[in-house]
Amino acid sequence: MFRRRSAGAPEAIAQDTPGTQSPDDPDQTTTPAAEARKGRPTPKRREAEAGRYQPIGGSSRRPAGPRTPQDKAKDKTERTRKLDAMKKGEDWALNPKDKGPVRAFVRDYIDSRRYLSEYIMVFLAVLLVGIFFGRNKAVTYYVDIVMLVLVVYLVSQGFWLGRTIRRQVAQRFPGSPATGLTWYAMSRSMQMRRMRMPQPRVRPGAKI
Repeated sequence: MFRRRSAGAPEAIAQDTPGTQSPDDPDQTTTPAAEARKGRPTPKRREAEAGRYQPIGGSSRRPAGPRTPQDKAKDKTERTRKLDAMKKGEDWALNPKDKGPVRAFVRDYIDSRRYLSEYIMVFLAVLLVGIFFGRNKAVTYYVDIVMLVLVVYLVSQGFWLGRTIRRQVAQRFPGSPATGLTWYAMSRSMQMRRMRMPQPRVRPGAKI
């Protein structure tokens, strides 16, 4: 009834058992049973890891190599087209901070008015000249007064713009977040009109 198993039996069973890994191939992890269930062999570890690596720029990145004159001309045309669209305020070409109807309204609101802060850079340039070339106490005294007046004006304008912009946005775009709109409006009002980007599309005095 009970028969003693021969010494070579375990080795034969181990060789015939499905799923046994061959010591000669450390990457071989596929079992015949698993292949039968999935209908395809499981890829080796090195193949699976290689498939997960992608370039940082994504699949749309230009392949490495010398650029042809046609590529350079195409890139230049695309940059020119995007710059023109950005100047006109087309949403697809704008930076993320400028996109959306709320930001477009803020730009139009600022562009429809004149602000003393538009010439802040001119004032600062004049003050710097006065500081460097003014050697007497009278010049320094007046420069300090002008600087104090500018700071008070900018703080007051920022406070007033923040309240006005938030109220207008709440009326025209209910439910839209007003985060960052005060600084966005203030920074645009401190730029000279011809240097604003996107370029103004309304004239001073226009009703918004």
